[in-house]
Amino acid sequence: MQAVFSHCSRFTGHLPQAAIALAATLLAGAAQAQSFDFDSVTRIARERAEKPYRASSDKLPADLAKLNYDQVRDIRWRPDRALWRAEKLPFEAMFFHLGLYQKEPVLINEVTPQGARHIGYSRADFDYGKNQVRPEAWGDLGFAGFRLHNHLNSSAYKDELVVFQGASYFRALGKGQQYGLSARGLAIDTVGGSGEEFPRFTEFWLVRPDPLSTQVTVYALLDSPRATGAYRFDIQPGTQTTTTVRSRIFVRPSTGSKPIATLGIAPLTSMFFFGENQPRKEDFRPEVHDSDGLMIATGEGEWLWRPLQNPKQTLVTSFATKNPKGFGLMQRDRQWSNYEDVEARYERRPSAWVRPLHDWGAGRVELVQLNTPDETHDNIVAYWVPAQMPAPGQPLEFAYELSWQGDEQQRPPGAWATQSRRGVGYTKETAAALRQQAQYVVDFDGPALKALPADATVKAVVTSDANGKVLENIVYRNPATEQWRMTVRVQRQKADRPIELRAFLQHDNNAVSETWTHIILPE
Repeated sequence: MQAVFSHCSRFTGHLPQAAIALAATLLAGAAQAQSFDFDSVTRIARERAEKPYRASSDKLPADLAKLNYDQVRDIRWRPDRALWRAEKLPFEAMFFHLGLYQKEPVLINEVTPQGARHIGYSRADFDYGKNQVRPEAWGDLGFAGFRLHNHLNSSAYKDELVVFQGASYFRALGKGQQYGLSARGLAIDTVGGSGEEFPRFTEFWLVRPDPLSTQVTVYALLDSPRATGAYRFDIQPGTQTTTTVRSRIFVRPSTGSKPIATLGIAPLTSMFFFGENQPRKEDFRPEVHDSDGLMIATGEGEWLWRPLQNPKQTLVTSFATKNPKGFGLMQRDRQWSNYEDVEARYERRPSAWVRPLHDWGAGRVELVQLNTPDETHDNIVAYWVPAQMPAPGQPLEFAYELSWQGDEQQRPPGAWATQSRRGVGYTKETAAALRQQAQYVVDFDGPALKALPADATVKAVVTSDANGKVLENIVYRNPATEQWRMTVRVQRQKADRPIELRAFLQHDNNAVSETWTHIILPE
């Protein structure tokens, strides 16, 4: 294009003004096509951070605003009008309509070799069902979000692969999976501040894939009262769909607002209603959850597993480390018999594993567990909190791979907990004594344990904080499963305080399992 510009400029004295204007327009478009990338979004995010925050309008047209939940669901995108369908590309994009809970519009653009173009709202793209509305009077309404489709499970049909909708939430699927937990672009003051702030992806750029593309790229602009951000998502479908995320975050000057107390990087949001470690006797199902534990690979080489819970009051715990190797909210229970739910199919819900692609420095993985009265509310959040906050105007940059995993998922290299059950069998202890105690039966499996001889001596190293006293600690090989079973019984010192337990299996003074770390909630 540079040669074209030189040629045009050489003869500008002989060209009419209209031709000069056309050449300038072509040059601008070519420059945009060549230069639109992650740095382009970064420039917008940096400029936004230097200005006061301006909230987008959430005022819907009157006839759209009055529609109820079922009526909004009756508005559907027409699949035959999917972006990239006519070109028969390996990915397709469809868009969500605004209405009810989704009131703030997002702007969506397409990036092609010719440049970036805005995708405007058109009534012709949607089927409005039985709704009596006048979309022709709404103008360019914008969208509530979008979803990408791909031949994930079958060559005959493009399945839903990933969805971006609501604040900075997104979620994806691997082969054979069903939607469960979500990821977010950024979490601000989930705990520790004056109230949680939910940054929004306000604009997206969808990069048109090539006919042979095996991944699709999405750029996103994030905005909120106290931060902005530029994001790049490279999404590669498969048995384990991976989303490679690159982010640059800018903190706004704290003029007129409180400084950020907790900046959550790579946040994951999930649901835990009840499980084997916290059964619910009123429900016929053994377990109900999208994730059953938080797994962490620390920078110091330790693997941690914390079973999730549904506490009566908000419970916040954290794990300090430097340069973590990974963390994630995992769904380890993969059998239908774990859940017995023919509709929800929790055994198909993915795990989400975050693997940093560079050194993240010092910080902590924070786990927030909230109470939920049922399975329709997310109540689990996990994220990384950097030890140092950036100065206003200075980018905080993080890159990581987010893997949506099914039956084949990240495991510790040695052995891991396969189940954590709370309760006692037959015992001569009195009811009064049992009220002051808690017993857990934890099973472990993995290559390090399978490699041991049948007569190997394995012991559990169990520690408790000051509010607990370990009364019993037994380890033995389970003949029914060939796994190793640990039974731990703890005496509570003060009923109104939690107990923190840590345990791992040891053979010949070497750790052969991850560290099982559990909170016994106050009675």
